[in-house]
Amino acid sequence: MKRFLARNAPGYLFLSPWLLGFFLLALGPILVSLYLSFTKYDMVSDPRWVGLANYDYMFSRDRRFWKALEVTFTYVVLAVPARLAFALAVAMLLDKGLRTIGLYRAIFYLPSLLGASVAIAILWRELFAASGVVNEFLGFFGISGTDWITNPKTSLYTLVALAVWQFGSPMLIFLAGLRGIPRDLYEAAEIDGTPKWRQFTRITLPLLAPVIFFNLVLQTIDAFKTFSSAFIISNGVGAPADSLLFFTVYLFNEAFKFFRMGYASALAWVLLLIIAAFTALAFFTSKYWVHYDNDRD
Repeated sequence: MKRFLARNAPGYLFLSPWLLGFFLLALGPILVSLYLSFTKYDMVSDPRWVGLANYDYMFSRDRRFWKALEVTFTYVVLAVPARLAFALAVAMLLDKGLRTIGLYRAIFYLPSLLGASVAIAILWRELFAASGVVNEFLGFFGISGTDWITNPKTSLYTLVALAVWQFGSPMLIFLAGLRGIPRDLYEAAEIDGTPKWRQFTRITLPLLAPVIFFNLVLQTIDAFKTFSSAFIISNGVGAPADSLLFFTVYLFNEAFKFFRMGYASALAWVLLLIIAAFTALAFFTSKYWVHYDNDRD
């Protein structure tokens, strides 16, 4: 044990701020929310124990719960692959050795810093409004536009577009991964006459698999937790016609609009379990397609 602690002491030292924050600030509220998920609590009267009643209502009678799951899952399935694909494409363009690559990296990362802000969500809503810039741009090509936000058939796609626009963070990680691939592999492929697309599928993707896996897990978790943009663009209620009723928006309304804190706590734990399940699935399947340099047959 002493040998283990001595060997890992530097790591625990660097982790100590997070560990202290977790045990002193986060663990208590987590356990309290678990208890509240089995109670009826309105933040005014004392919590009243109801057992599994919140979960029974959630899965058997709450139609909006299932709608929130549908919207959130649809968003995750569309937004995560699109954001990763776009981020990888931009990273490959920036990996060509541009002189001002530092400037380009900063410019492309900027949307990730601003994208979750309220101001950007309001701006995005105006861009896709009936008289917004998007429709004016389409009008130049003779294409009639629509109010993308208030149309239930298109509203979710505006949030997907916003997610893709926030590609900066995964792009930087992809760029770091691409810089780690030996150049001589591409040179050998060029000598053999291997086409570019085969170099991408046989060299880039396999060697970039650990980075893709890392980005996939982070971006999936982030997509499930999407709140600010969905809340602002949907006016806080998931409008129109619940097409933007993200799980987090529904949870927020149950807790702070209707003061059903016990039920909101149950929703929060269901979301946690969903994210944990997807993360576990990603780690389980990674052994079939993610390979590291120190892997041994």
